[in-house]
Amino acid sequence: MPTREEMARNKYLAPIAHRFLSPELWRFTRRSVPRGVALGLFAAFIVPVGQIFLAAFLALPARANVPLSAAVTFVTNPLTLAFWLVIANKVGAFVLKVDAATVGVANDELASGRWEGWALGAFEVAGVTAFGFIVLSLVSATAGYLISSVIWRIVVARKRQRRLRQMEARLDRRLGAQEG
Repeated sequence: MPTREEMARNKYLAPIAHRFLSPELWRFTRRSVPRGVALGLFAAFIVPVGQIFLAAFLALPARANVPLSAAVTFVTNPLTLAFWLVIANKVGAFVLKVDAATVGVANDELASGRWEGWALGAFEVAGVTAFGFIVLSLVSATAGYLISSVIWRIVVARKRQRRLRQMEARLDRRLGAQEG
C-alpha cells in the first residue's frame, strides 16, 4: 500500500496531493475508522478493478481514514474472486428471484431461436451477479461500519478501564505510603 509520502510524490495525484496529505485523513479516530471500513468494503465490491483508488478518493470528502479504506479493499482479490463471484450470483438470484420468475421467458426465447442459448444464459448470469455485487457492496459497507464502530468502542472502553485501574493502583500506593 502506498505511504503518505509516496502519494505526495505521485505525478498523477499532484493536483490533489494536498488533500491526501491532510493529517486528519491518516489518523485513527472513532469517526474516521468506521467510515474508512465502510468505504473500503463498498469500493471492494462495487468496482472490479481500481478499488484502492476509488476507496481513497471516496475517503476524501467523507473524511475517512485513507489507509484503512484502501487496505479493506483487499477483501476482494484475485485469490478470492471466484468465491465472491459465486456469492454475488447467489445473493443476486435470491434478491431478484430470477430462477423462478424468468424460467418461462427464458424457455420462450430459447424456443424462438432468436438468441443462442449460451448468450442468453451468460447475460442472465452476468446481470444477476452484477446486481449481487451491488447488494454485497451496500450490505457489507453498512455491516462494516456498524461492526467497526462497536469494536472501536469496545477497544477504547477497555483501554480507558485499564488506565483507570492503573491510576487507582498508583493512588492506592501513594495513600498507603503516606499512611505508613
